[in-house]
Amino acid sequence: MTEPATPPRQRRLLVMLPLLAFATLAALFWFRLGDRDTSRIPSALIGRDAPQTTLPPLADLTRDGAPVPGLDPAAFKGKVSLVNVWASWCVPCHEEAPLLTALSADKRLQIIGINYKDTPDNARRFLGRYGNPFSIVGVDGNGRGSIEWGVYGVPETFIVGRDGKIAYKLIGAITPENIGTVLKSEIDKALKAGS
Repeated sequence: MTEPATPPRQRRLLVMLPLLAFATLAALFWFRLGDRDTSRIPSALIGRDAPQTTLPPLADLTRDGAPVPGLDPAAFKGKVSLVNVWASWCVPCHEEAPLLTALSADKRLQIIGINYKDTPDNARRFLGRYGNPFSIVGVDGNGRGSIEWGVYGVPETFIVGRDGKIAYKLIGAITPENIGTVLKSEIDKALKAGS
């Protein structure tokens, strides 16, 4: 005895149903992933002391004729600091470099750089090209120091208050938009908090 044949319309529906389900799931995943603003990922370190990580200076780097020191955690006490994690091989770091230089004109805060997994020659060449906004540059050759800061990738920027606590974290590059809408506001809050 033979089974009755499935009508063509039902067969098409049976074939299309799994494809439709897959397309729906794919669209859902796409929209959920595309909607993420990684710069708003919260940091577990906000409100905590800046890591007590000592990093060596970038060899042969000078500013105003004096050697630029490495990172010493004592540098955070009593000053508002903007800490930027950067590398010469990081494309967005090239784009944000002029903005960091502009921020370094504000003498109410110190700009500290953490040079991430870079070669000294390339790092010095980078700063020679764009100018050195940093009063302190710590070299993080193996990435361990950046892990203690909770860094996801470069560039990332932190604001540390006069009390030595991390007040804000920006994931991604500094841009003209986020300087005006977020970063300057967070710097002003940190400056007012300790005055």
